[in-house]
Formats: sequence, C-alpha cells, structure tokens
Amino acid sequence: EELLRRLIKEYYTVKIENAWWKGMGYDKGRLDVMRLKQNELIKVRFKKDKNEAIKETRKEFTFDGKVYPTGLTDAKIAKMEKEKEIVETLIIGSGPAGYSAAIYAARADMKPVVIQGLQPGGQLTTTTDVDNYPGYKDGITGPEMMEDFKAQAERFGTDTRWGMVTKVDLSERPFKVEVDEKDTILAETVIIATGASAKWLGIEDEKRLNGYGVSACATCDGFFYKGKEVVVVGAGDTAAEEATYLAKMCTKVTILVRRDEMRASKAMQHRVFNTPNLEVLFNHETKSINGEPGAVGVESVTAINNKTNEETIIPASGFFVAIGHKPNSDLFKGQLEMDDAGYLIVEPGTSKTEIPGVFAAGDIADHVYRQAVTSAGTGCMAALDAERFLADKK
Repeated sequence: EELLRRLIKEYYTVKIENAWWKGMGYDKGRLDVMRLKQNELIKVRFKKDKNEAIKETRKEFTFDGKVYPTGLTDAKIAKMEKEKEIVETLIIGSGPAGYSAAIYAARADMKPVVIQGLQPGGQLTTTTDVDNYPGYKDGITGPEMMEDFKAQAERFGTDTRWGMVTKVDLSERPFKVEVDEKDTILAETVIIATGASAKWLGIEDEKRLNGYGVSACATCDGFFYKGKEVVVVGAGDTAAEEATYLAKMCTKVTILVRRDEMRASKAMQHRVFNTPNLEVLFNHETKSINGEPGAVGVESVTAINNKTNEETIIPASGFFVAIGHKPNSDLFKGQLEMDDAGYLIVEPGTSKTEIPGVFAAGDIADHVYRQAVTSAGTGCMAALDAERFLADKK
C-alpha cells in the first residue's frame, strides 16, 4: 500500500472504479487497474507518463529497476485460483436483449453480470439512425441508444464488464464460463444474448460507407430511402422479402443476383417478378459502391456481368446486403440444441433452452424478426424466466 501511495504521488494520476481500491483512498485521475474481486489475484499494471510499462509477475514486479514482492506465496496463489467468482445471473452479450435482461434481472435483485463481448452494444452500434424504437420521438443513433440501455441497466446495479466469453461448460450447475481465456466465472443461471451477425460481401466499400447508405436491414433503414432508388444484393427469400418491402417506398429497386436464377421460394419469386418498380439483374456482382461517407453517402453502384465482364453503373442512394445472417452460437455447439443454421432452439413462448437454467434472448434465437424491439422483449422474458428458475431452486 505504501508503494502504491508513493507511485501515485510521484508518477501517476489515478482513476479507480473498483470499490476495493476506493476504500484505500485511490479515487482520482488515471491508473490502469484490472478489475479486482475478493479472493482473486491482485494484478495491477502501472503505466508511467512516458507509457513505459512495468514488468510484473504474481510474486513480484519491477519498477525503475527495483524488484518489489507482492507477498503472495505459491500456496496462496494456488488457493486463490481455486476460489472462483459465483454470480446468480450471467448475461453473455450487450445488445438490446442483453441489456434488457440486465435491467429486469437487476430490479429483481439477481445481481446480473454482463460480459459485453467483442462488439459492446451489439449490431446497433453500427447503425447511424434508429427511428423505429418506441420512446425516441425524434430518433436516435444506434450507439447513443445502446449507451442509454447500458446506463439504465447500471443504474439498477448491473455489473457491466469488458471482455469476451471464450469457453462455456453447461454440463452442470453452477455453469462455468471462461472470459478472455483466463478468468472463470461460475453462474447459477446464464442468459445467452450473443446475437447474429449479418453476412457481408467483403468489399472495402461496405466498410467505408456502412451507415452512410450501406445497410443489412431494410426494415430498420428502408424508411430513409423513401422516394429514392436502391440496390439489393442477394438471391434468397431474405433478399426477395427485403426488395419487395423497399419497393413499396422507393421509386426503383434493383436486385443483383450472381447466378442465372434466384434461390428464393417460388412464392417469393412470384412477388418479385410481379412488382413493377423492381428489376432483377442476373449474373451480376458488385464491383464497387460509389459515394463518400457523411452527407453525400451512396451515390451509385457499379455492377459487373460475370459472363460478359460488362460494367453497369446503377444510380442508387441505398445499398442493402441481404445474403443472410450467422448466429453467434459457435461457443455452444455440442451443448445446446440448434437448428441447421445455428440458431438456438428455445421452448415456444419462453426463452428456455433444453438445459434448465440456461436461457436465450434476441437474434441468437430469432431468425425471423431480428429487430431491436423484439430483442428487448425476449431479454425481458429471459430475465423473468431466470428469476422464476432461481426462486424454484430456493
């Protein structure tokens, strides 16, 4: 403790969020402290003003050429490593489903812990404007909305943590969840809200213009292109459904199909071919999406005929990728029941998976709607289901 005080006084400004450290009086400025929990190994990484990192080990660390012992013996380290953190409700994922589950769980005094994952806030953080979520009469950006969700969850006591779940063991309760390949949390209940990721073409222009005319959700963003021309890429039911939806509000919709036929069902193809302002270009792929990020946005799409190599420039203000979604369920393969696409299967009308105490919410279990508001609703369901499960066990 004396060493810490000297380091802080001489070299550092300090910002401490953990209650254990606040109790020692370190509560100002900036100090890079890994989250500490009772009975866990103390791991502190100091950084000097020159960003000179300090070499550390569990038994000692070196600073300015001097070695300082931590006071931890091999026996004490082994004992601490065996003592794992136990939580009532662990929520994997931090989109609308995860944070909604956290709000309900925290209000029920279930002391939820949210592991945010690689994309804190979920897919909505890649969306510029959200106009279809109730309560935001003037609209809101996706990142701002997810910060509101997070703040509301934390107001009721949710413990939100950076990190990525790298391994799970659902074979027995409490369930074992590994975070960042090093920390293990034991959970009485687990709510899986890892979502589903849109599949993209993989061209640079998608990233460059994402949120400025490039989208993977017509239902979410189609309204912004009312009275304009748009392009849809895809050949299945998703592409056909999104194209016919957009055709109701856009002056023209062009579908780019790589092959000489669509994979959509006959019923969906019938709808496509009978929509007057919808054109299908077979054997066409996307070469580039033209425009600039910001107010300009997407201006046109350059398509290339993969049979003749002839290029066509299509005027468009919007570019919608509709080649499907991939549920983020790889962690749970071999442990939870899934459909052929990898979506988790839950008991109808509930969020319950086949394993008691494990629940699924949001797009990870929804291949139909995939909306923020429906995800939030299933997050609520998962928290209520988890609360009832824990009550029955007491």
